[in-house]
This record gives sequence, C-alpha cells and structure tokens, in this order.
Amino acid sequence: MQDFYIYILRCSDGSFYTGHTDDIERRISAHEQAFFPNCYTAKRLPVTVVYVETFASRGEALEAEREIKKWSRAKKQALIDQDFDLLKKLTISGMRRRRGL
Repeated sequence: MQDFYIYILRCSDGSFYTGHTDDIERRISAHEQAFFPNCYTAKRLPVTVVYVETFASRGEALEAEREIKKWSRAKKQALIDQDFDLLKKLTISGMRRRRGL
C-alpha cells in the first residue's frame, strides 16, 4: 500500500507553499534544487519543510491540499503549530464571515 502526502514549505520570503506527492523525499529535493524552474518555490529558496501529513489515497491528499491552499496564513500557521484550538476558532470565524454574521 502506497502512502500519499501533503506538505507545507516555508519559503525564504516567509510565504508558504502547499503541495502533495507520493514520494515526499524526492519532491522536497526537487523543490530544494529548483528542479522545476517555474515553480513558486524556485525563486524563493531556500525552503524549509514545516508540515507533512500522510494519507491513504492520492484523492484524499489532493483534496486536503486544495482545501489548505484556500486557508489564511494564520490558519496554516495554526496547523503547522498543531494548535487545534486556534485552528477550530479560525475555521468557525471564517465560516461566520462568509455567512455575513
């Protein structure tokens, strides 16, 4: 059974990059070596791995990546810090804002 991963990198400019892969070591190495010169991270080296999570299927990893990419910086930082209370609060406040409450 193959694992799939989502990961968050902190770039040299302080921004975050979120991706998914089935080979985490190879993919991080590709980022670090600017293997894809047009990739977001290529002009923001060095990068630091700040979060990795394992999933059972590519679909689950892709879904999680797409969701996290929509998040605010504060929400991503709460995930990185494993501050689940803050993550929950940020999720609830975001839902209220979208509903105009």
